[in-house]
Parts: sequence; structure tokens; C-alpha cells
Amino acid sequence: MRLDLSLYLITDPALCEDRGLVETVVAAVRGGVTVVQLRDKQASDTELIDQARRLKAALSDTGVPLLINDRLEVALAASADGLHLGQDDGDVAEARAALGPEAILGLSVQTHAQMACLDPTALDYLGLGPVFATPSKHDHAEPLGFDGLAALVAESPLPCVAIGGLKAEHVAATQRAGAHGLAVISAICGTPDPERAARAFAGPPGR
Repeated sequence: MRLDLSLYLITDPALCEDRGLVETVVAAVRGGVTVVQLRDKQASDTELIDQARRLKAALSDTGVPLLINDRLEVALAASADGLHLGQDDGDVAEARAALGPEAILGLSVQTHAQMACLDPTALDYLGLGPVFATPSKHDHAEPLGFDGLAALVAESPLPCVAIGGLKAEHVAATQRAGAHGLAVISAICGTPDPERAARAFAGPPGR
């Protein structure tokens, strides 16, 4: 499956609650979201598998991949398109072996030391951040800013998506830093119109 990191949506259960998870994601994809990551730290595996299966069905005709945050067993049980791991959320080599070569596998990277230690042959992309502090994650690393983002991108052997407090007005700066796209949560899930919010991230022709 082709991986387009331009606009990478990470779901938030609280922000999606009023509209509904599937409805929020489908609207955002209509607006231009190119990757969806299902993230819910509180749900049980059984609950998350059910959510993932419903999302997978809803995305089946869109060409947009569904990735699962952290939980390898959920990704496998739901036949998701891939997995995204944090630094402390599992072994990359083990995840790749379990998922197989065709699955999408991403890893969060916050520091140059983490970048130096990764195995690019097992991964498809990196999530770099946080660019800014964000209320969606209280235990995040020190914000990078766009200069710090650019420095990490310059060292990366893989395509990168930036994350952390990013909004539509940050698209140009993110592109200048060299990232392939933006990962967002509240800037889409926390709005009354996810489709319109996603469209606001559309860049100029040739993006």
C-alpha cells in the first residue's frame, strides 16, 4: 500500500465521542487525510479490535491505510495495514517479524540519540516531535520547534511526519523543515467539521 504522509490523522476517543469515531474519520478522509492511526490508551484490546475493524471497513475503498498505535496484537487481529510504536512500546524487529514485510511500521523519534539507534531496514517512516507542546500528551519530550525538527529530518534515513501541536498554518514551515507531512489530533478531531478542518491543510499544487 502506498504511504502518503501528507496529512496523518491520530484519533482521540474523547474528541471523537460526540460525532462518533468512524464518522469523524470518514469525514476527515473526505477532506484529505492520507493516513489514519487509531489511538486509544484506555480501551481494552477487545474494544480496540472492534473499533479497528469498523474503521478498516469504512476505509476499505479509500486507499487510506489504517495503523494501530502501540498494540501489535490489535493490529494483527484487526488486519490493520500497520502499526506505530513509541520508543517504549515494543521491539521494532519483533513487530516487523509478526506483521510481515508488507505492513506499514512507524516509530516515534524525539532525539538525535534515538535516531542514531534505529534500524531503518525494519521501518517505513518516522514520527518526529513534538514540534510544540500539546495537551494530548502530557509526558512528551521537550518541544523541538521547527529548527529542531529540521535537524532531525536531516539525519533521518526514512520519510518523516511531524507531530505535536500542529495546525493548518504550520504546513509551510513543516515543509520547509523537510518533513513529508503533519500528524494532527485536535486540529481535526477537536473541530465541529472534520472534513473542513482537513481541507484547511491542503497545500499548494505539487505538495
